[in-house]
Amino acid sequence: QLQLAESGGGLVQPGGSLRLSCAASGSIVDHYAVGWFRQAPGKERERVSCVNIDGGSTLHADSVKGRFKISRDNAKRTVYLQMTSLKPEDTAVYYCAVDCRSTNWRSVSYWGQGTQVTVSS
Repeated sequence: QLQLAESGGGLVQPGGSLRLSCAASGSIVDHYAVGWFRQAPGKERERVSCVNIDGGSTLHADSVKGRFKISRDNAKRTVYLQMTSLKPEDTAVYYCAVDCRSTNWRSVSYWGQGTQVTVSS
């Protein structure tokens, strides 16, 4: 059974930065695009970013383009989300997601437990 361990969330002021990490326990992750979704209270879970198997291609939601960067280290089976210029509207629970090719969260094969990101002064 694949396990995803997320870390890096927390409270940050507007304009600040955070880096999220998602470490996978099994080799199955080597065969999937991996990324991040987020869910704010009362809102639908939305895809934020996704990186393909070899890390050479990335996707970002329009709302985070130019501010967030996703990357993966396949030797460590870890995916990172570098978030800069954070805004209050980025506040959400961020979930690591295996098989993020679709924007539809129902298509995701495996989920992490989620990490809270709060942007507030």
